[in-house]
Amino acid sequence: MNNPVMDPRNAVIELPVSGMTCAACAARIEKVLNRLPGVSANVNLAAEKARVNFSGAEAGPAEVVAAIRKASFDVPAATLELAISGMTCAACATRLEKVLNRLPGAEAVVNFATERATVRYQPGLVTIEALKDAVQRAGFAATETGLADREQARLRQAAAWKAELRRFWIAALLTLPLAAQMPAMFGGGWAADAHHEFLPRWLQLMLATPVQFWIGARFYRGAWSSLRGGGANMDVLVVLGTSMAWSYSAIVTLFGRHDLHVYYEASAMIITLILLGKLLEARAKARTTAALDALLRLQPRVAHVERDGVLVAVPVDSLKPADLFVVRPGDAVPVDGEVVSGASALNEAMLTGESMPIDKRPGDKVFAATLNGEGVLRCRATGVGAHTLLAGIIRMVEQAQGSKAPVQRLADRIAAVFVPVVVGIAVVTFVSWWWLGGDFAQALISAVAVLVIACPCALGLATPTAIMVGTGQGARAGMLVKNAEALELAEKIRVLVVDKTGTLTEGTPAVSDVVPADGWDRAGLLGIAAALEQASAHPIAAAVVAEARATGVSIASAGDSVAEPGKGLSGRVDGRDVVLGTPAFLAERGIDMSGVSWESLAAAGKTMVAVAVDGRCAGVIAVADRVRQDSASAVARLKARGLRVVMLTGDHVATAAAIARETGVDEWQAGVMPADKAAVVQAFAQGGERVGMAGDGINDAPALAAAEVSFAIGVGADVAVEAADITLVRNSLHGVADAIDLSRATLSKIRQNLFFAFIYNILGIPLAAFGLLNPVIAGAAMAMSSVSVVTNSLLLKRWRPGR
Repeated sequence: MNNPVMDPRNAVIELPVSGMTCAACAARIEKVLNRLPGVSANVNLAAEKARVNFSGAEAGPAEVVAAIRKASFDVPAATLELAISGMTCAACATRLEKVLNRLPGAEAVVNFATERATVRYQPGLVTIEALKDAVQRAGFAATETGLADREQARLRQAAAWKAELRRFWIAALLTLPLAAQMPAMFGGGWAADAHHEFLPRWLQLMLATPVQFWIGARFYRGAWSSLRGGGANMDVLVVLGTSMAWSYSAIVTLFGRHDLHVYYEASAMIITLILLGKLLEARAKARTTAALDALLRLQPRVAHVERDGVLVAVPVDSLKPADLFVVRPGDAVPVDGEVVSGASALNEAMLTGESMPIDKRPGDKVFAATLNGEGVLRCRATGVGAHTLLAGIIRMVEQAQGSKAPVQRLADRIAAVFVPVVVGIAVVTFVSWWWLGGDFAQALISAVAVLVIACPCALGLATPTAIMVGTGQGARAGMLVKNAEALELAEKIRVLVVDKTGTLTEGTPAVSDVVPADGWDRAGLLGIAAALEQASAHPIAAAVVAEARATGVSIASAGDSVAEPGKGLSGRVDGRDVVLGTPAFLAERGIDMSGVSWESLAAAGKTMVAVAVDGRCAGVIAVADRVRQDSASAVARLKARGLRVVMLTGDHVATAAAIARETGVDEWQAGVMPADKAAVVQAFAQGGERVGMAGDGINDAPALAAAEVSFAIGVGADVAVEAADITLVRNSLHGVADAIDLSRATLSKIRQNLFFAFIYNILGIPLAAFGLLNPVIAGAAMAMSSVSVVTNSLLLKRWRPGR
């Protein structure tokens, strides 16, 4: 391998790519990269990124970057500024500079006086983590102080947009006098004679030439690069069309043929209109990533840590796992952590889409970028940097935006052959008009119009812009889509298999019923049971203690506790003998349970905790995994969308039946082992059904992997999240219905976009070929086709969950 920083085998890298102008460019880069052994690449025109997968590849990232550049595109370098601590002299700076400059694709300058390292590096060849690791291995510590990659990219785009805007205004000023003649020309017909011209032809030539060869130089460079690489893109069509119009006009002018018309205004206006279209397109494309940019801006730059009893503000990047930090009222949580002390309510809407604040107490998890209420929390960091939930969300959204939906393959196949076919149609049009009609001027006009109207920009933007906006909206609503294919397929599922525990239910046992015997009340029964249970780590014991504390019951101390595994506990509370456990355990002790009605609770699948005091039954406490409050409404919503909802659980039949009744699930299977869940999913699929699976636990991972589209409920089990296509940050089955709604909305936009992209060409090319469309109008239509597609995608920003 030529890269000591990363092993590209089975790795995925994402590279920024500059120089693409249309779908044909993206298709050509894909073709070039996919020729490399073991490399699989997807190129996203809208995001201007290439996602490259190395699976045992002989080629490394360096070869990928070289291949992109050989195809006449570029992978722009990025700049990182690091604050360095630990340097003691100039020799330290020199040594660190050498260490960093040894990394492939990195050029570093280390300043001892300012304790800063400025690194210009090549994305793909080296990562920010590798640069920081190299500093650490050299015996120093590094903290990011410069702009993040995404911020740098945004600044580059802003600078490029300003430069393009400046060129457009110059082109517009040069073109305006030429365009001023057009009303008179149209009044006398497009091929009218020279009497309608009020500008001298030498002046027209002087105005049109800078537009053609200076302002339009980008099109010539793009066309040459494309042709040299063995392909043809939008630039080829623009260059052919405008060059034909300008060249013919220049020859007519230089030879003094005043009997023939000139078409300077056509070539200049086409270039100016295309530049305007590109500007509008670039501005609209920037808005497609607005949701992701908003997420990035959520994480604070500063964290407050306690140092010698004083709160000190430190950069978030300097926090490490296990560090203690303080979240003040109104502050955003800097990193993922666990509450050590304090109580407050956090607004987690930015991650989960849940508008109500969530109460946090010691032991609860907090997530980076969530907003604190009025309390003060002391927390221990558990996830920092790239390991926070927010960073994971951003990573997943970026991956999804860079992936390709199956529906895009049609557009890619068409784009690959589109330009050569259009050039062929233009040649046929030109020859037909000149040879059969004997009208060279009309032949030229019609051929130029064909070339200009047919530019395939809109075709390349139709799918990726909708995917980018859709996945961004999903992230804002707490839905993380792993890839575009999942977003496309979600609308097609007809059977949704759901796990019970943690999906339909809360996933943790809780007290559901308290049935006191004669002489006892609810508080007394809970208090004496909790006194004995508080020494046990069993989940059922924890549920009893939690219920007692939640209802304000006083809990006494217990002594002489003895546990009998699988049966129950015995001990003394306030001088009284207490026994609790299963009804069978109490029966073994000769305790009569006839005074308490508990059989119906057991028949409903609930776990019984029977309590006896001094040899007499004091009552029964029923513990169950409670159904989520919104599960029934979520199931009804899914069924209203035409889905069959099937519940699978490893619990016994009584529990499964009770949960199914409560949630409105019509089909269910009980006693299903984890390994068998995948087989059930596969059986539905073999029956011709498109199957989705929703689950939250490690035991659901095989079934999630087997489903056509899988949903991980919540952020609990990493294995489930890894196996799922769509991760729902909020613990609610409503998220599945939201994901299906988002899929339908996104696919609807993609279909509309493809219609817009094709209709311009399907209607425009014949009109141009038959002489019914002049080149200037063709240029305006081509420019607006791209703008209309991107603008239509942006309408997805109006989508909201639950509609």
